Amino acid sequence: MNKVIIFSAPSGSGKTTLVKYCLSVFPKLEFSISCTTRAPRGSEQHQIDYHFISPEDFRGKIAEDAFVEFEEVYTDKYYGTLKSEVEKIWQTGKTVIFDVDVKGGVSLKNYFGEQALSIFIEPPSIQELERRLISRATDDAETIKTRVQKAKEELEFADRFDEIVINDDLSKAKIQLEKLISEFISS
Repeated sequence: MNKVIIFSAPSGSGKTTLVKYCLSVFPKLEFSISCTTRAPRGSEQHQIDYHFISPEDFRGKIAEDAFVEFEEVYTDKYYGTLKSEVEKIWQTGKTVIFDVDVKGGVSLKNYFGEQALSIFIEPPSIQELERRLISRATDDAETIKTRVQKAKEELEFADRFDEIVINDDLSKAKIQLEKLISEFISS
């Protein structure tokens, strides 16, 4: 059976760090590159971290039914998973790993059902999450404020995921994820 692993979390929870770790430990996993209309952050690169496209192009793909799921996270800031990306990975015999926002994670779990393991990465606290976002130095104060408010709302979705991993100690979170993913991909 083709499988997918879904990672979701509020921004700043350490999700991307944990996804990269899982990719380094499990050669059977392959990252699904999402589409987004936002600008690249930091050292992000087109077709490596995301497919960076215009809002017009994104809306065109919506009209073509090209997405497994998509979300307008902020006005004209879309994120989505292309069906073609998932199929391409499955054709290589690998398990797809997603790094998506919380609503996208819920949508993906609904779409893939038992083929999916959905994992919610929870920050130790809202205060710690805010500290992480500030120390990242990729967003201005207003953007950080918006992200923290959104995180408070996203935490309410945690119980809609198969597993919750609290990222208060990175090494413990890594061990917990190794166990969850090993069991899922071998079942």
